[in-house]
Amino acid sequence: METHEGPFGIKFIKIPSGICEIGTNKGGWIYASERPKYRASLPAYSIMKAPITLQQAAEIFDEKKPEGDFLLDNVDHTIIHEICRIISKESDFEVRPPSHAEWQRAEELYGLDLPCGFTEVLSDFPHANYRGAPLDGRPRTSNESGAFEHFKSAIACHPKKNNLRIKSHVSVDRPQKEVVFRLVMVQETREETCHYVPDGSDLRSSIIQESIWITLLGIIPSFTIPIIRGFSDYAVEGWVNLLFGGLCIGFVSGAFWRPKTKTYELDSNGELTSSR
Repeated sequence: METHEGPFGIKFIKIPSGICEIGTNKGGWIYASERPKYRASLPAYSIMKAPITLQQAAEIFDEKKPEGDFLLDNVDHTIIHEICRIISKESDFEVRPPSHAEWQRAEELYGLDLPCGFTEVLSDFPHANYRGAPLDGRPRTSNESGAFEHFKSAIACHPKKNNLRIKSHVSVDRPQKEVVFRLVMVQETREETCHYVPDGSDLRSSIIQESIWITLLGIIPSFTIPIIRGFSDYAVEGWVNLLFGGLCIGFVSGAFWRPKTKTYELDSNGELTSSR
């Protein structure tokens, strides 16, 4: 793990350029918020191993340092913006909280410190899924809903299990206890334009596929089972009940299993491609 010292003595971990897989290609409806899966191609950057502390903040703002070096919590967008502005001015690089892709790649390579019960602010706006995500790992700066205007995506750590972190979101318009942030220093300038995960899906194809799976997994077995057990008359007389039961079974099965969905990435020519 290679490190370097940034402005105000803040230590950063160097993260080499590479690929980070985000999301899942599992087809069940319970995984809808984690789809579609994509492979982000990230340039090199640097990231803090732990969130900003009180002593680091005092050094940045040229204030008296506290005795204890605890994490700087109770942060809002004003504090985050001002610290990023000061460090950016001192370093001449882009300094900000990490995007989800940047955070995950650093976590996978070296592990990041985040105490139990704390929530870490990211640069991305919250989104319902990964459609529209940039394939170069830059932050998602567009907000899909006015209701999330004052929110940012976040990583929350389980209150008791340090190895359990989940994607979340947090309000940044007011200070909150145990809400912290760390910084990345981006030294490679990304291109002005980039490729994105497609925003929409083929609705017609999805409806056809879902109808087929509901028929195969629900309706056909619902009629076949009584026939095999010798209740052929009921398969005719009670067809309404069997049809309704088959639809329910087929619908519920979709919550847990469906064929794998597409994974999006850039090919060797830098063009958007997908695979299953």
